Amino acid sequence: MTTLSVLDLAPVVQGSTVKQALRNSRDLAQHAERWGYNRFWLAEHHNMRGIASAATSVVIAHVAEGTSTIRVGAGGVMLPNHAPLQIAEQFGTLAELYGPRIDLGLGRAPGTDQLTARALRRTMVGDVDRFPQDVVELLHFLKPAAPNQGVVATPGEGTNVPVWILGSSQFGAHLAAALGLPYAFASHFAPAEMEAAVAAYRAKFEPSEYLDKPYVMLGVNIIAADTDEEARLLFTSLQQAFVNMAMGTPGRLPPPLEGFGDRLDGLASARLAQALRCSIVGGPETVRKGLADFVAYTGADELMVTASVHDHAARLRSFEITAEANRAVVEAA
Repeated sequence: MTTLSVLDLAPVVQGSTVKQALRNSRDLAQHAERWGYNRFWLAEHHNMRGIASAATSVVIAHVAEGTSTIRVGAGGVMLPNHAPLQIAEQFGTLAELYGPRIDLGLGRAPGTDQLTARALRRTMVGDVDRFPQDVVELLHFLKPAAPNQGVVATPGEGTNVPVWILGSSQFGAHLAAALGLPYAFASHFAPAEMEAAVAAYRAKFEPSEYLDKPYVMLGVNIIAADTDEEARLLFTSLQQAFVNMAMGTPGRLPPPLEGFGDRLDGLASARLAQALRCSIVGGPETVRKGLADFVAYTGADELMVTASVHDHAARLRSFEITAEANRAVVEAA
């Protein structure tokens, strides 16, 4: 059975509030734990009214406090926005509070626009070009301190929080391979370089103290419902969100819109299809087949499932159907 995990953006939907979005994230994590999902990750984004997980480590604590066995972490922290010591302290604190089920995924994008990135970083001293050095520095702070080490992450030192490299291009693949770290690719929204990045990571991987062989996790949108027709309707919320983002008008997650795809011109439809090509949308049997085919094609060790669904009950049902479909894949093997 392919390992399934959850990527949650703590979506703030139209007609609701940030408080409710955060409550929904914790509720989803509690259900995902019961359904057998391996991890529950939250992503750092800023200046986006439809995403409530900007203070990622705080939301991770909120979710971890409400769960007991599922791994909880960041997918990811955008490291150029932070000092490595600060992140070591935050995730060291989480590890001390919630034990060895905390994960730390690291990305090098700002998770926002340049104006907001400047507001976050003030002087813009931290930048993407320093990302490899910052990752190495962070790994150092999470290890046991050396004798007479001048700066020690407290908490953080000695926690050895598992670190992942996240990416949507080959840059992250080469870095993860060189450092011998697990790699997660953002194929759920930027699939163009998925095959090349995964191939580069596997080919260049160097065994390390962290990992003895490559480990690949791929993002995939799965919108599941009791029928294909219902799932396709639910999927229009994510489609609308992508189009709004492309037009420079992001906002809260809109409700489903019947016939939304028919309103798009050919170019917009093609761009949307490309951006969301790593998506499985349908009823139980469609999802079962989609999972089997995607894993057979990619050889992924783990899938990070995301589902942007406007109605919380329908989102829960989507993840439940996905877990059931994954078990069916095993039974049929």
